[in-house]
Amino acid sequence: MTEVTRVPLQPIAKGSVGKLWLGLAAIALAAGGLAAATLPGAVDVETISAGTGKQPAADEIAVINYVGKLRDGRIFDQGKEAPLPLARVVPGFREGITQMKVGGKYRLTIPAAKGYGAQEQRNPQTGEVAIPANSDLIFDIDVIATMSEAEFQQAMQMQQMMQMQQMQRQQQGGAGAPAGAPQGAPAPR
Repeated sequence: MTEVTRVPLQPIAKGSVGKLWLGLAAIALAAGGLAAATLPGAVDVETISAGTGKQPAADEIAVINYVGKLRDGRIFDQGKEAPLPLARVVPGFREGITQMKVGGKYRLTIPAAKGYGAQEQRNPQTGEVAIPANSDLIFDIDVIATMSEAEFQQAMQMQQMMQMQQMQRQQQGGAGAPAGAPQGAPAPR
C-alpha cells in the first residue's frame, strides 16, 4: 500500500477568518465592478417638467418637439411636432421616451452603446459627419401626443383630405381669392 503525501494544514490564527471574508468580499466587488464596466451605460431621463398624460408604449408613435445635441452642444437634428415610430428609433431613445409622459419636458441622455455605437452618422444632404462614432446623444424633448400606428394612419388620411379640400377651394375661388374665402367673394385689396 502506498502512502499519499499529506499536506499539513496550519491552524488559522485568531481573527484571520474575518480578514479572509473581507478579502473574498473585495475580490467579489472588484469582479462585479469589471462586469458593470463592460455593460452599456444606462439611459438617463431628467424631468424638466413632469407630464400628466399617458406614457408612450414601445410600439406606438410619439409626437414630439425635440432638439438632438452632442456632448459639446452641437445640434445634429431637431423637429417640431415630429411623429416618431418608436419601433424604428435607436434602442436608447425608445427606452427613454417610454419613461416620459405626454405634456412633459425632458432631457434624455443616451450612451453611445444604446445609440449609434461605433457607426458614424452622416447628413444625407451634405454627406458630412453629423454624429461621430461612439458619441453620446442628448435630446431635449417635449412630448405632445402618443398614438397607435392605426390612429396615426387615420390622422394622416384626414390631414391629406383636408389639404385636398383646401386646394380644391383655392382652385374654384380663382387665382386672386385667398385660401378659405367664400366662392364668388371679391379678394381683399
